[in-house]
Amino acid sequence: MAIPELFRFLNSSLLIIHRPLNASPAEQTVYASCAHMPAVLLFYLGLQFVNMFLGIPANIMVLWLIRKNKGDSSTSDIFIVHLAVLDTFFCLIPPLELANLIYLTSSSTWFVLRFFYGVKDSSPLFLSCICLDRYMAVRHPITFTELKDKRHRSVCAWGVWLVTLAYAAAKCVGNIPNFEKVFTVMILVAFVFMLFCNVSILWALRQSAPGRDERHPVKKKAFKMVLIILAIIVFNYFPPVALFPFKEYFHPEVFRCYIHYIAFGFMDVSSSLQPALYLSREKLPKVRPCCSNPSGRADDPVPTVSK
Repeated sequence: MAIPELFRFLNSSLLIIHRPLNASPAEQTVYASCAHMPAVLLFYLGLQFVNMFLGIPANIMVLWLIRKNKGDSSTSDIFIVHLAVLDTFFCLIPPLELANLIYLTSSSTWFVLRFFYGVKDSSPLFLSCICLDRYMAVRHPITFTELKDKRHRSVCAWGVWLVTLAYAAAKCVGNIPNFEKVFTVMILVAFVFMLFCNVSILWALRQSAPGRDERHPVKKKAFKMVLIILAIIVFNYFPPVALFPFKEYFHPEVFRCYIHYIAFGFMDVSSSLQPALYLSREKLPKVRPCCSNPSGRADDPVPTVSK
């Protein structure tokens, strides 16, 4: 086997899920090894810079709004805060990632990047907590009211961070056999769980008080908001869910240079889409209290459903 072919074999066989590893100090960048199919890699880098320029200010604004409206916060806000911190953390990496994929041949930078990737891989866990909180509020309101104290949510959030950091540290090591299967199982379970919660919420909103939607505009807006959340979950997380379980059916180079970056490009852009969704929802309360009601009050809200 020729030396260049040997390096190519090593690079493809030592692939760790979410980003390829430079298996040796070979004189070839990731971009050079995918030079025959660079379009998707450039598309992926473009999405990462969208995350940096839009995601960082959007997530910081989410944190500011939640702090400003602390007295009128929803039960899910604690998870939204942690998710915004996580996404802000992840949105810092595009310059290093660009340099590493296109210019650098050292394997040392992959240790830093794999830690960031491991943190982002775990973001569906916080989304699952948000979906569970909304599911309990709509489907099991009595239990939700009894557990409305936010202390257990704080414990849950820090438990997710513990799992996230442990997963990111293990991914940073990069030599654990079959470690990529952990991500595949995690993303599949989280996706199915979030899908179940949001479909259940939509079904409950659709079935409750039939024929009264015209008299309950807040309920209609809650239905539309959950529908948008469901669409974003499918848009961001369906590509890796659909593609990674079938990794063995793709040619190694096609998966490494093409499928890999398509799946994670869609997943990573959630770092800017999710805060944008939150900010679009937060625009309504600022206008309605002073303009939509002569008494100065907003329309009667539907408790917990619109959160």
